[in-house]
Amino acid sequence: MSGLYSIAKGGKLKLKGEKKVPKKKKRKAEDDKPGSSASKRKEEEDDTEKHGGWWDAKKFEEMVGAVALEFRKQTYMKSLDDGSFTLGGPHDEGEGPHPEEIFTAIRINDDKIAIKSGYGKYLGVEKDGSITGRSDAVGAHEQWEPVINEGKMALLAHNGYFMSASPDDDSIVAQSRKAGDAEMVVMRCQTEKVEKDDTPTEEKGSIRDIELNYVKKFQKFQDKKMKLCKEDSEEVRRARVEGRLHEALLDRRAKMKADRYCK
Repeated sequence: MSGLYSIAKGGKLKLKGEKKVPKKKKRKAEDDKPGSSASKRKEEEDDTEKHGGWWDAKKFEEMVGAVALEFRKQTYMKSLDDGSFTLGGPHDEGEGPHPEEIFTAIRINDDKIAIKSGYGKYLGVEKDGSITGRSDAVGAHEQWEPVINEGKMALLAHNGYFMSASPDDDSIVAQSRKAGDAEMVVMRCQTEKVEKDDTPTEEKGSIRDIELNYVKKFQKFQDKKMKLCKEDSEEVRRARVEGRLHEALLDRRAKMKADRYCK
């Protein structure tokens, strides 16, 4: 069985005494307040550490690559060699999922994913609501929609039923049209978490760099000379903070009478 899972990469085993304890940084009083960004970040870091470095994917765009599906505390969905699935045993704090509890999430479109087991088969739903992994390709039956609400997630199958762990025998099924506590699942990832930067290229750098970028973009260059406003740029800094950056830059270009959109 371990040979079949050689392609699945689990978290690095962390032994007591080997972990380096980072120096504690001084925090402002407001950072300790419940609900603050620093407090939330600390909670996320603690949660990730408790799960062996596997963090909670709360956004659709994060649900890609190696994943584990946690239905109960420290308890993950597990692949069996007959193509069926069940819950594995509970893990200790600091321990990540076992190789047979690691899957691969693949984005199909803007709201659906496919899930592949360590055996290289895609998860789908049978007529009786049982979930199996026996398909070599992704069809309609192998597509899952992560439904996220108030920080919690459930996986909706193509037939309108949600994935859950059966309370009777711990088998993984899709037999409920409503997402209750049994259908709540935490999708944990191990890939590097990268924050998306939506800042336009023109607006990166110093205030002078930003103004220069927009002048290059919009100036008419009739005399082939770049014309920058020589007035103090403090107003531009304030405008950037207040969300009026484009308006302020346009006003400065208008004063130079060299912008294709200024008359």
